[in-house]
This record gives sequence, C-alpha cells and structure tokens, in this order.
Amino acid sequence: MVSTQLHTSSIPGRATAIEQSLRSIIRGNDEIVRMALVSILARGHLLIEGVPGVGKTTLAHALARSLDCSFQRLQFTSDMLPSDVLGISIYSANEQRFEFKPGPVFTNILLADEINRTTPKTQSALLEAMNEGQVTMDGHSHLLPQPFLVVATQNPVEHHGTYPLPESQLDRFLLRVRMGYPQASNEREILRAEAGAARLEDVRPVATGADLISMQDEVTRVKVDDSLLDYALQIVSRTRDSETLALGVSPRGSLALYRAAQAMAYLDGRKFATPTDFKMLAVPVFSHRLVVNARYTSTLKKSEQAETILRDILETVPVPV
Repeated sequence: MVSTQLHTSSIPGRATAIEQSLRSIIRGNDEIVRMALVSILARGHLLIEGVPGVGKTTLAHALARSLDCSFQRLQFTSDMLPSDVLGISIYSANEQRFEFKPGPVFTNILLADEINRTTPKTQSALLEAMNEGQVTMDGHSHLLPQPFLVVATQNPVEHHGTYPLPESQLDRFLLRVRMGYPQASNEREILRAEAGAARLEDVRPVATGADLISMQDEVTRVKVDDSLLDYALQIVSRTRDSETLALGVSPRGSLALYRAAQAMAYLDGRKFATPTDFKMLAVPVFSHRLVVNARYTSTLKKSEQAETILRDILETVPVPV
C-alpha cells in the first residue's frame, strides 16, 4: 500500500515545530495559528484583522521569531510616506550619482502594523513588493530577499482613523483572518503573564529561511484532483454572478485558494488536497476580495457582510465526493 504521508526528511517536523511554537504564545486561537502557517507555506501574505489589544501584533512577532529570518516592523501612521517603506535615492557627492538606500521592506518578514491607519498612497507602495518581490525606484528594479512575507494587521474599518485598503491591495493578501477576544480561561493565563507578550522573548527560531523555502517547494507537489478545481471555479463563478456582490473573486483569488488548499494538506501530512480543505479555506481566502453591492441591505457590520454572502454561496455549491 502506498503511504499517504509526505516525506519531509530534509526538514523533519519543521512545520509542526513552528505551529507548536506559535500555539505556546497565542492561546485559544489554534485556528488562527493554522491559517497563518497555511499562508506562509503557500508563499502568501497574511492580513490579520481585529480590535486593538487581542494579540494581532503578538502573533506576527511570534511568527517572525519562530523563523531564523530577517525581520522589520513598520508602525503605519497617517503621515507615513512611500519612501518610509521602500527607501529613497540620495545623491552622493563622492560618487557623483544617486545611490539607493533600501527601506524596511528589504527584509524576509515585514510586519505592517495597523496598515489601514496610513493613506492609500502609502498602502499602495507595497503592491509591487508583494506581487513581484521587487521594488522599482528611478527606473531600476531592486530584488527583495527570499523568502519575503508581509504580515499585516488592521483594525476593523468601522474604527475611527482608518483608511479602507484598496481592492488591489486586499487582493495581494492570500488570507485574511480575524482575531476576537480570548475565552476567559485563556485570558486568565494572559493576565498571569503565562502567555502572550510576556513570553514572546522566550521564542527561539525552530526553522531557517532555507527550511521555509524547502517547505514551500514541497507544498507545490501536493496533488489537487480536477474535481476540486471544478468545485473551486463554481464558487468563484457564483461570486461573479451574484446580484449582492459588485465585485467577485479574481483569477488571483482562485489561484490563492488552490495554493492554500495544498498548504493545508501539507500541514496535515497528506499528499493530496480534499474538498474539506477547499471549503474550509474559501472564506478566509475569498471574503476580503469581494465588494458588496451598495444596494445590499444588512444589519451586519460592513466587514462581515461579504463573509455572510460567501457562506450562503458555499451552501449552494455541491461538494465533490
């Protein structure tokens, strides 16, 4: 009988070790931790949304500390300029030419903290970096180090002082996850300084950048049956045809679901994706790419409307068996 388990002799248990490291810090949010790992294994960028103080930044920090990679944190503010992110060209009198001084984006893991507190102009400065892994300045392209991941946090759009992320920016994030308030038992641990930021300094790297690239390569070899592709495309088609949505899922979104399903299967030690992988990931992969029709009326918050519509669509699409 052929084994259904992936052989990861070159990087034994690295993904599991990262997951355990994150769970030791982020208590009571195992699903969020799993989604964060799916994102990085699928070579995608991660958007974490939640009210202030629930651990969004702690999760991003713990992820960076678990990987032996370069790390930069940017606290986004309303007066931040694109050059504060990308870098700037400065004239050198000695060389008699302009020299490019790289900005914080030239790192393996960039924490874009409260990304929606800065203007759309500065938000858009990340588009090329997130999509192509490079920065173009004064007609010259500068490659970013690999692996390159953006972990962004944002407050709910209903909060004061936020700028909604443009659709083109949201489409660059593989996943959007929500972090809510912890349960009472988990919050008690945080108050006793047994979890959360109090233990963040204790996190040690359990994998290198080279390990991560190897894992990402193995993820691409996870098999996806044609029936699952048809299932995903039916969901995508219904978002585009829905009268309640002004903007459906883009082809980039379809590819994101495919890659995320491969990563989920890899984390479970499988060589193949399943319908459950696709259905479980559809909301975190697709919902932030949708734009609700202005005529749609609901008592839900704006940020929750697209998720509700998407879940209704999922109930109408037959799951392959």
